[in-house]
Amino acid sequence: MTDTRESAIATVQADDERFIVTEWRFPPGTHTGWHRHHYPYVVVPMTTGRLLLESADGAKYNELVAGRSYARDAGVEHDVINDGADEIVFIEIERKS
Repeated sequence: MTDTRESAIATVQADDERFIVTEWRFPPGTHTGWHRHHYPYVVVPMTTGRLLLESADGAKYNELVAGRSYARDAGVEHDVINDGADEIVFIEIERKS
């Protein structure tokens, strides 16, 4: 089955030898597509809401609260989906070094 979802909007705000900072905007019905994180990263939610995470282990929801950051290790592989009715926005900070 072909995925008919539109892509979430990624805007790189900074990219140097140490960090990549990306703003992610998820209008309703959008997703990242399957991807693997090559660097450890921090997510800083700008809005409160819920995103669906699909991984090899199955699907689960991640509750985001504006201003409540969280960190993940490199190697995470998933598709992030906004299956809700409101836009979700967060800043992702990847640490290269």
